[in-house]
Amino acid sequence: MKNDAVFYNLNKDDVKRITVITGHFGSGKTEFALNYALALKELGLDVIIIDFDIVNPYFRTKDAEQFLLNQKIDVISPEFANLNIENPYLPPEILRAFDDKSKYIVFDVGGDEDGATPLGVYNEHFLKEEYDMFFVLNERRLLTQSVDDALQIYNEIKYVSRLDFTGIVNNTHLMQYTNKEILLEGQKLAEKFSVKTNIPIKFITATPKILAEISEYSDINTYNCFPLRLFVGPGF
Repeated sequence: MKNDAVFYNLNKDDVKRITVITGHFGSGKTEFALNYALALKELGLDVIIIDFDIVNPYFRTKDAEQFLLNQKIDVISPEFANLNIENPYLPPEILRAFDDKSKYIVFDVGGDEDGATPLGVYNEHFLKEEYDMFFVLNERRLLTQSVDDALQIYNEIKYVSRLDFTGIVNNTHLMQYTNKEILLEGQKLAEKFSVKTNIPIKFITATPKILAEISEYSDINTYNCFPLRLFVGPGF
């Protein structure tokens, strides 16, 4: 699948070797992580996606493993025995991915602080080089409908992961019921949240059809609009 280059301007110079995708439960982290990994592959990069979601029993990156392998994207899905984070099992595949500088790594992380806690185990490895950590924001989720609520989750994730956020992804949606009005309402929250956190909005995400409908708004054109192929639900 090729994303429509009309919508996003992603090049190798913009990409960090390590990208962490996290946020609130149901924000669409996995959807974005899968598409982001595919976009990196389109740039000719050697990509590994790590299913780091230990709290969501529903849709995970691993559920799309065969599709990703067909796209020549490697998948690592670690198991944390009994979620014993203080003395975790560190899968050697993850450690080797950190050490192999030819690989570009996308972490699909579980929601909220519970999902982000295992990131802290790898803190020393993250800090050895530059990385991106994106906060995926969905204004239609109950606990991220205001700046203060979203900020609480943002700070909890930042605290337990011991990592700093570098960008915000406006992924406001209601699954198949999403339209341009819903996305634009989410953008208002994302812009306020960006001011509050002093973190830039990195992407606005939606299907190509919806992104085309909002392209007429001049203020939207100052952001990178990132088209999504939908993996969750019957579209996949």
